[in-house]
Amino acid sequence: MTNTYKEAGVDIDAGNEAVRLMREHVRSTLRPEVLTDIGGFGGLFALKGNYKEPVLVSGTDGVGTKLKIAFLMDKHDTVGQDAVAMCVNDIVVQGAEPLFFLDYLAVGKLQPHKVAAIVSGVAAGCRLAGCALIGGETAEMPGFYPEGEYDLAGFAVGVVERTQLVDGSKIKQGDVVIGLPSTGLHSNGFSLARKILLEKAGWQPQMYRPEFDKTLGEELLTPTRIYVPAILALLAEINVLGMAHITGGGLLENIPRVLPAGLGVCLNTDAWEPPAVFTLIQEVGSVTQSEMFRTFNMGIGFVLIVPSEDQAAAVELLRQAGETPLCLGKVVKRNGVQIK
Repeated sequence: MTNTYKEAGVDIDAGNEAVRLMREHVRSTLRPEVLTDIGGFGGLFALKGNYKEPVLVSGTDGVGTKLKIAFLMDKHDTVGQDAVAMCVNDIVVQGAEPLFFLDYLAVGKLQPHKVAAIVSGVAAGCRLAGCALIGGETAEMPGFYPEGEYDLAGFAVGVVERTQLVDGSKIKQGDVVIGLPSTGLHSNGFSLARKILLEKAGWQPQMYRPEFDKTLGEELLTPTRIYVPAILALLAEINVLGMAHITGGGLLENIPRVLPAGLGVCLNTDAWEPPAVFTLIQEVGSVTQSEMFRTFNMGIGFVLIVPSEDQAAAVELLRQAGETPLCLGKVVKRNGVQIK
């Protein structure tokens, strides 16, 4: 009796079929600088432009336990955008234009149409960010993941002229903090959200919730917003001093990462209304305000710091780019983030 790779749980033919199904999604993201098609051993990208000192900026992240909601809903075409967003929003913080993206998808059993749905979400995120999906890896790992489950992560590379790097070093007292709304939880805090809403409350993702006018699962799977086009448009016109992508750790942990020593920010919570999902989690779970602000983005997915004299122009440019900018507060002479 002979043994085969397929009998061990790895189906090469299914892998080839998955590549065939995802090919058009991948091609929809390509930029002129891409020199290779899907299927090669490495993705080739020719860096073009009149850069004097180009700096490559890279970032990597995953979707996290938000994937558990996708499994329960059997909906897999949105989490790919989360993987892209978590990476490209990070690198644009330094002022970098995302150039290309690679994904890593690990599954217990490879189902070509499910893989194609996941990659369609990755491609959608890349199109929104303006970067090419230049390659990736789909790994079939029988016995490693529970049936029907997978993990998804990504890697992004961008470029910025060295003289145009945004590092927060020029931030000073009195500068203005501008926030851009999130689409909900994005891809952070899901371990706590699931514990409260699914375990403590006992709700099912398929349950309709009037707060959202949709099911709980549909609300939780809302893709992470990609801020790249608006930020790049703003950087072309305004001297942005610092930026922060509001992910794990929330506003309290992420904003200080870009502030010079001795400076903090004072945020006015009257400036925005957190989406209903945050109120629901806080009330059902009896979560303190400080814990909410340390765990979730609380409705603000991205923060910019600009000189006070550029506030009006920055707000108008962001509106023209399709965002709804909110003036959250100012930089002050103290450490950390003060919430009022």
